[in-house]
Parts: sequence; C-alpha cells; structure tokens
Amino acid sequence: MNPIVTVQEAVTAFADWMEPTDAELKAIELEMPAILADVDLVDAEIAALETRPAELDARRTRRARRKALATRVVLANRAGCEEAA
Repeated sequence: MNPIVTVQEAVTAFADWMEPTDAELKAIELEMPAILADVDLVDAEIAALETRPAELDARRTRRARRKALATRVVLANRAGCEEAA
C-alpha cells in the first residue's frame, strides 16, 4: 500500500506570523477569568439540559451567569480605567 502525501509543501502551517504576539497573549491572559466563567456557565447549562430540570440546576445556572456577568463588568471597568489614563 502506498502512503498518500500532498504534493505541495505546507506554506501557512508554520508561518511566523501565525503565532500570537506578546500583546495578544497578554490580552488573553487578562480575559482568562471571563473565559473560565463562561466555561462554567456553559457547563452548568449542559448539566441542566442533561437531566430533568431541578431547582439545584436552576440555581447553579443563575450563579454561573452572575459570575460571568460580574467578571465581564470587572474587565469592562478595567478597560475603561486604562483608556482614561
């Protein structure tokens, strides 16, 4: 059996410009609490969908939604303070 290979050499797979810059990495690091809060919210919503609706699931989802919103508010306020400076 002959292996299937591409005739063309990969051009963009390892291009230098594909790597995130230091500024992009810092922005991701600053937003990481919001990203993790959103992941918690999605996890709570999935858990609520997988079982019969229960009060505990509703509370877990509300708590995760409040945490995600609060984290977004903190990030928005931090961005507003940095723009004012």
